[in-house]
Amino acid sequence: MDPHEEREPAGRAGQDGQDGQDGQDGQDGQDGQDGRAWQDGRAWQDGAGTTADTAADTATGTVVDTRPGAEPPPAARTPRTVGVVWGLLVLNTLGSAGAETIVPLPRSLIQMVTMGALVLAFALALLVNPRLRVRGGAFLSLLTLLLVSSVLSSAGLGSGFGALFRCGRLALFLGTLWLLSRWWDGSHTFVRHHIRAYFLVLGSVAAGALVSPGTALPDLYGGRLVGALWPLTPPQIGQYAAVITGLAVLLLLGRRTDRRSATVVVVPSLVLLALTHTRTATLGLLVGLLLAIGSLFLSSAAARRFFTWTVVVAAVAAVGFGSALQAWFLRGQDEENFSSLTGRAKVWHALLDAPRTVTEQVFGTGLGDKSFDGLPIDNSWLAVYHEQGLLGVSLIAAALLVLGTVALLRPPSLSRACALFLISYCALASYTEAGLGDASPYLLHLAVAASLLVPPAPAPAPPAAPAAPDAAPRTPGPPRRRVPRWARKPEVP
Repeated sequence: MDPHEEREPAGRAGQDGQDGQDGQDGQDGQDGQDGRAWQDGRAWQDGAGTTADTAADTATGTVVDTRPGAEPPPAARTPRTVGVVWGLLVLNTLGSAGAETIVPLPRSLIQMVTMGALVLAFALALLVNPRLRVRGGAFLSLLTLLLVSSVLSSAGLGSGFGALFRCGRLALFLGTLWLLSRWWDGSHTFVRHHIRAYFLVLGSVAAGALVSPGTALPDLYGGRLVGALWPLTPPQIGQYAAVITGLAVLLLLGRRTDRRSATVVVVPSLVLLALTHTRTATLGLLVGLLLAIGSLFLSSAAARRFFTWTVVVAAVAAVGFGSALQAWFLRGQDEENFSSLTGRAKVWHALLDAPRTVTEQVFGTGLGDKSFDGLPIDNSWLAVYHEQGLLGVSLIAAALLVLGTVALLRPPSLSRACALFLISYCALASYTEAGLGDASPYLLHLAVAASLLVPPAPAPAPPAAPAAPDAAPRTPGPPRRRVPRWARKPEVP
């Protein structure tokens, strides 16, 4: 080493080196951040972003997506078992009544499968949520009160032991929803589970139609599509197709899925809906989408474009295919049959004119098969009145009112739009379909709406720093005097 070469002090050299490294790291970090932001922006534009991509738990220190209308970050990553549990609940609500299938299935076997699915769903939900953490809110609380009133009305055995059995089924159903409510955080997790589960059900319907078209389109139902592998009625298939079609369209408008994935769901579902000739499901889809897209009209350019194109296409279809649409809507019925809603009105008048005691008016006759004198009621409000009384009607109305009020008070967002679609669909379909007062797909639709309206759970507070061990406080010494470089002594070789 040259004896006249000046050596930089160790502390100064380390500081300068650290500053240089920090500057380089900061520049690289800024470049990487800009590149990542561009990449994420393109992903959002393409609609490929998901919950895992755009939002993560703040407790892990990851970045949360704060864009307007972005999906709220889940309080904790939802286990995959939750999706399995939701699929089992869907299987339980498929029912056992329907048309003849390709392979005859005994009704006892179908009931065993559906009840086994419910018991397994409750066990898995209890396994994945052993600490019983719930976030149900007013919706599940009102349904629990409905269960209590149903038990009181069924205790007299006016409807036989089957009423108590249905109460037990409803108890397991609501208990599973309570356990799953831990992951209700306003995100679209349960929307995706809902679409996947019912898309699989519709896949079985399409497979049955391809294998045996005669069985899937029987003359007994006027050539309407039924389930050929699993006994499903045309209204059931139409309901499932309409619901997942509406949800898939909304996810596409909110850029939570890409066009190819939405097309795979929407196009086959619309074809199956058309083959079922289900007027209630079609009107529910149109009205629900109208309200949902209307809630996004001022905040989403994609919603405005979709609404405009839908109006144009509907006007052209009404002019060019008016007669065909009218024939599809009437389904070959005469004016009298159409005005009586396919005979439903006669059953409704007979139910309302039947004599009842004060107890039956208040609490009902107990959970049954939603029929009166052997004929289906096909109206949720009258079915609840018949089986659960005016108390049950009040609780169901309160649950719908709570969900609707909370949805209307929320700021415009995709979650709010999906919830409005499901609530409006269930409210409209309740006029010609039964199921709001018992374990049914309609309660699952409303449960998804409730999960979308629950605010995200607050992020857990960071752990406190460990306390320093007791030690004598350090006394700061006098500051060191900085020696100029020209005054430093050269090293001696």
